[in-house]
Amino acid sequence: MQLPQHLYPFSSHYLDLGGVRCHYVDEGRGDPVIMVHGNPTWSFYFRSLILGLRDQFRTIAIDHVGCGMSDKPSDEHYDFSLKRRIDDLEALLDHLQVRENITLVLHDWGGMIGMGYAVRHPQRVRRFVILNTAAFHMPKAKRLPFALWLGRNTRLGAWLILRWNLFCKAAAWIGTKRTPLPADVKQGLLAPYDSPAHRLAVLRFVQSIPLKPGDPGFDVVTEIEKGLTQFRNHPMLIVWGLRDFVFDRHFLNEWERRFPNAEVLRLADCGHYVLEDAAEPIVTQVKAFLAANTPSPAAKESGRT
Repeated sequence: MQLPQHLYPFSSHYLDLGGVRCHYVDEGRGDPVIMVHGNPTWSFYFRSLILGLRDQFRTIAIDHVGCGMSDKPSDEHYDFSLKRRIDDLEALLDHLQVRENITLVLHDWGGMIGMGYAVRHPQRVRRFVILNTAAFHMPKAKRLPFALWLGRNTRLGAWLILRWNLFCKAAAWIGTKRTPLPADVKQGLLAPYDSPAHRLAVLRFVQSIPLKPGDPGFDVVTEIEKGLTQFRNHPMLIVWGLRDFVFDRHFLNEWERRFPNAEVLRLADCGHYVLEDAAEPIVTQVKAFLAANTPSPAAKESGRT
């Protein structure tokens, strides 16, 4: 795929996951900061955080199968389910022997996937950075936006996503609010999704939005939601673009209700791609948050948080 190398100067690594290759970035040394993207982004979205943190931390960013530089399998060769996504993240971190002092940085679907991993392994996770995402069922006051409903429920929506790449292009167009994405950044975000066959994961993410009991993944989300209380006192930084029409104030309010001690950075003029809108202040805030919540070596050795 065509990729602007000056924006993504990272070495590529791959892990075989049952016959499909999962691409990931692994830069720097220190306590692990694990970055989990959503739909339709990939590890490219976290490039500013990787560059800003890798001098002090081990920064790992996964490309979900079907996304980024990972393989783009068909339905016959991969189960595009929420449970499988959590399994993949678990397999990657086990492969890398990352099992303690983890900071999770979560965006969009990454919130559900990353928190799914945290609920499975609460003893491994120390801190959270939350970026316009969810790890619970849709708030009662929130309705599914029409664009997502169309892609989730209709053949027309599926055709527009696969044939015309409408979901990725629309996200690149409306995802930022401060300024339009520069051409090279837009190219980087869209590069993996250059053919209908390479857009299947994008469609399956949309179709996998669980809204009611019986929907695929609904029970998984219920279990994740139930498990959130154990992290109530973990250090958490919430960074929120308030002009996100999907993950809007309803979702932010739910995060704040569940985590009243969280540090919150509200960005009134930013959208869903909040890291594209405000990379510099967010990287600064994340670095300060990590510095303020890094345990001493003695505390690490004794297992204290």
